[in-house]
Amino acid sequence: MLNEAVNLNSSPEAGDEPERRVRDRGATERAILAAAKGLLAEEGFQNFGINAVARRAGCDKQLIYRYYGGLDGLVEAIGADLGTWVRDRIPEDAGGMFLLTYGDLMERLALLLLDALRNDPLMRRILAWEVSENTEQVRRLSEARSKALALWLDRMRGSLAPPKGVDAAAVNAVVIAAIQHLVLAGAAGGQCAGLSLKTSKDWEKAATALKRLVRGVYG
Repeated sequence: MLNEAVNLNSSPEAGDEPERRVRDRGATERAILAAAKGLLAEEGFQNFGINAVARRAGCDKQLIYRYYGGLDGLVEAIGADLGTWVRDRIPEDAGGMFLLTYGDLMERLALLLLDALRNDPLMRRILAWEVSENTEQVRRLSEARSKALALWLDRMRGSLAPPKGVDAAAVNAVVIAAIQHLVLAGAAGGQCAGLSLKTSKDWEKAATALKRLVRGVYG
């Protein structure tokens, strides 16, 4: 079981004890956060509680209160972690692609987002909750993800601008909604509106269609 306390019977050299405490606390916090994310991804909010998280993390539940302030603080921490998720899964480098137009930028975002969501069970859960559960916890997670994506787009676009007369906010919302629905439908039933989403070739077809949609609007 994880425990932040240092063995009082040991005889660490001078200066070792503070370092060990910091290291143990950091490991415990990471274990708690990972356990909470795993529990949410597998079972949702229905079975999401302090006791369940503590059991999965292998720690005393009091440490969750101490480090996160309870369940609400843990949800906040997961929300903050979503910003890291966007940074890690949707990198801000161009990946060898020259972003000469706004269309280039949105094509890259669409493809990276499609791939990232396909490979993240927790994020798929959050997407499903957004359209089925109107709770404060779900809203906080949804807002954190949306904010992180918006910041990514603002940082990456620089001087790139959509064509005149195009409502980019509306178009991007529809593109992102299409990506999210494809991923959820593929995970749930392996198809969407007659389009098979089971094999890598199926997903390549979906990605090609997304690129054509983006280019059809943005050129």
